[in-house]
Amino acid sequence: MPYRPTEKTEARRLALRQRLLDSALALVGEGGFGALSIKAVAQRADLATGTVYKHFASKAELCAEVFRLASEAELRRVQAATRGPGSAPERLGAAIGRFAERAVRGRRLAYALIAEPVDAAVDQERLRLREAYADVFATLVEEGVSEGSFREQDPSVSAAALVGVISEALVGPLAWKADDEPVVETPRLVAAIRVFCLAAVSRESA
Repeated sequence: MPYRPTEKTEARRLALRQRLLDSALALVGEGGFGALSIKAVAQRADLATGTVYKHFASKAELCAEVFRLASEAELRRVQAATRGPGSAPERLGAAIGRFAERAVRGRRLAYALIAEPVDAAVDQERLRLREAYADVFATLVEEGVSEGSFREQDPSVSAAALVGVISEALVGPLAWKADDEPVVETPRLVAAIRVFCLAAVSRESA
């Protein structure tokens, strides 16, 4: 007769898995994906190394899951900003500002999510994340075109370009070390990204 987990054993399994993910996420937040190893995660969670392998077949699988966990949380915050009050330009500006501000505040994690070289599994997740952000921005661009505040354009192309601009504009600042002197103060950096992006899609820029 095949083994069937009880509610109690399944709950324990899920709790252990979450404990490992929390430990892995903390490591990435402190030192990027370079700080994440099976051994380090096990030590951080105060569990045996073998326990990690019971939940994740490889480091690549663990990295991909950590990436999904962290990136989806950030995506939800940006989505929430787009659902606030105001016109399409106001909501797009708020969403861009939310993303950039949080990225600079937690720059080690943000750099890991946006640009840190890891492996193919994370690259695949990163591509999906960029597409998800583009979908969010495309909806706002389409709304702006409909209400007349944005010029006529292909929302999907413009949205993909916005994601690229935001990511590239942040890579340098996110790579600064803690003791580096920032070239641009955070409020100015966030404002500059927001102004550039809105100008790129607005009616005036045409």
